[in-house]
Parts: sequence; structure tokens; C-alpha cells
Amino acid sequence: MKTIDELLSEGVTGKRVFVRADLNVPLDGTTITDDGRIRAVVPTVKALAEAGARVIVASHLGRPKGAPDPAFSLAPAAARLGELLGTEVAFAEDTVGTSAESTVAGLADGQVAVIENLRFNAGETSKDDAERAAFADRLAGLADVYVGDGFGAVHRKHASVYDLPKRLPHYAGYLIATEVGVLRKLTDDVQRPYVVALGGAKVSDKLAVIDQLLGKADRLLIGGGMAYTFLKAKGHEVGISLLQEDQIPAVTEYVERAEKNGVELVLPVDVLVSAEFPDLKTKAPANPSTVAADAIPADQEGLDIGPETRKLYASKLADAATVFWNGPMGVFEHPDFAEGTKAVAQALVDAPGFTVVGGGDSAAAVRTLGFDEKAFGHISTGGGASLEYLEGKTLPGLAALED
Repeated sequence: MKTIDELLSEGVTGKRVFVRADLNVPLDGTTITDDGRIRAVVPTVKALAEAGARVIVASHLGRPKGAPDPAFSLAPAAARLGELLGTEVAFAEDTVGTSAESTVAGLADGQVAVIENLRFNAGETSKDDAERAAFADRLAGLADVYVGDGFGAVHRKHASVYDLPKRLPHYAGYLIATEVGVLRKLTDDVQRPYVVALGGAKVSDKLAVIDQLLGKADRLLIGGGMAYTFLKAKGHEVGISLLQEDQIPAVTEYVERAEKNGVELVLPVDVLVSAEFPDLKTKAPANPSTVAADAIPADQEGLDIGPETRKLYASKLADAATVFWNGPMGVFEHPDFAEGTKAVAQALVDAPGFTVVGGGDSAAAVRTLGFDEKAFGHISTGGGASLEYLEGKTLPGLAALED
């Protein structure tokens, strides 16, 4: 995989460089609530612009239906990118139409433009190879060189991620190079003890990665909504907690395999419960109670790990040489159920080894709960991409860059 440093050494002055970024940031109307993904691509864009390239930044945002939708416009992200770069960033109001063509044509050496949401064109996400290829051909007409730096999208076989780099000289940006280097530390060159903390809502989303980790991790800590399927598999009452009954056979098999492989599988010993899901808009007090994990009342829902579990998980992370964390321990968006996620984040900060926050809600939680991002070894920009890499899957966006 060629990197941006090789491209810079070859010279980029006057070249049109297409940077596939990941500007898929959360929005409240037109207000960006977390600009982490935009900040992550700044080093690549800045290096190219300072070297005299004419930089075209492209990304998706949200899930529009293959047609323009103002709710998913990249205009706020383009404005924020300009603020972070300290320079004006031009914005094209389409992807491959007259606005994109004229905006790119108007770039001088060292200038930057952002084109509109790639998913406003149905060809970006199409499962039809010919439709994707046609869109990739039009995108290729805007540029001379391709730089892949949208790690959060490399697990998608989309036109700008997979097809476009096949049509242009292609290189990995700083972010992707960093992300891949980190993931190799979690797969090929692991320092032990290796502890993985997994949370989030659905156990089905994590089964494949658990399958892989049962042969690699030393300890596996389970929290979040997915924990209740594990507790049910062990015969415990889980009340009205999130439960995937169809996954119980698989979970039972994994529990048995963990014991056979000598992997310490750690489940909550107590949980915070409530009769109703909390109001995440008003943040009204939910008045939760703490119960033993094997004694959840039939009319209550588990919404966070309890204080004894927080201490337990912190102790299991205290000597870790390598930590990977993906998924919150509870409904961290509500203050009554944020302490479990906060405790795991703090345990990563305190751990002596290399700590990785695996993107998605985990990265959002770190920022929402006020942690210093520099206190962690790495905060990934791609939760889904990180998990699929750890599952051992071939990621289309990385494969295209390696050709």
C-alpha cells in the first residue's frame, strides 16, 4: 500500500488530488455535535494543500436515498473543515455535475474544495457493478490522483471507496495508515495481557468478532445491551432488558469455548435497572436501582453496569498491555446510566499499556463524557471497519489501495 508520503515525494503541485474522507459527522440540524472525523482528515488535506495540490475532498453523510436531501448536506462539514484548516474551502453543490466541475476547475494550487454528499448519487452505494463503475468514471474525471483517508467507510464496496481508486494512481492518507498500523497491533503483534471490552446494544453485531477474539484475547469483558443475552444464556432472569433470544445458542457455545480456550469471559455482577427507558432529550431523572445481575426483576430493564461491575472491570483492565474497547456499557447519553461507560473509559486511561477506543458510540462517549482524547493510545474513526478488520474480513477500501 503506497502512502501519502510517497505521493508527496513524487510531487503534487498543480495536481488534482481526490481525497476520500469520512466527514460523516452527527448533526443537530446544521450544527455539528462531534467534529472528530473532520479533525482526523486535516493532516492529510493540509499536507497536500501545502505541497501545492488542488485538493478535492469527498465523503458521505448519513443515509440519503440516492438523491439530494438538504438534511444530509455536507455544507456544515465543509465550513468546519475550512475553520480547522484556517483557510477558505470551496463547496460544490453536487457530486459530478456542473457545480462540481466548475468548482474543481476554479481551484488554484494549494486550494481545497468539498463536493456534496456522495450518496446523493445512487451510483455510490449501488450493488450493480456497472452503475457503481459509471459513477466512479465520472468522479475520476475530476482528479488526477486518489488518496483514501476515509477509514470509517473502507468496509463498504462503494464507488468512491472501491471502484474509484482502481481508475487513478492511489495512495493511503495519514489516517488510514495510522488506523491500519493500530489494528495490526491488535492482530499480528499483540502485547499481553490483551483485554477486550465489548458493549453496545446487539450481541448479533459482535458475534463474528467474539468468535475471532476467543482465539486471541486473554480477557473479554461484556457490557451494554448485549450482556443480557449472555446472562440469559446462563439461566438468569433479565426482565424486559434488551434480549436476542435467537442468539442464545451461539452465545452459549462461545461461553463454553472461552472456558476451553482459557479466555476469561467476564460478565456483569450487578446492573442498574429501571421500569422505563430514560428520556434522552429532557434527561429527566430516571431513578434507577441497583440489583444483582442474576436477580433482575421481571418488570425492570437493565440499562448500565452497576458499581461492583465497574470495580471488577477496572481491575481486569489494570494490568493490560493491550486494550481494545468497542461499545458503551449502558445508555451513556443519560446521566443516570453513564457511570459504567465512564468507568471503563477511565480504566483505559489508567491502564499501563496501549489502549484503543474502537470508534462509533465508544468514541462519541469519550468525547461526550469529557475525556482528553490524548489520554488514549488511539481513538478509531471507524467502529464498523475496526470490527470487520478484527473479524479477519477483507475490507474493500483497503484492498483497492493495496492493488
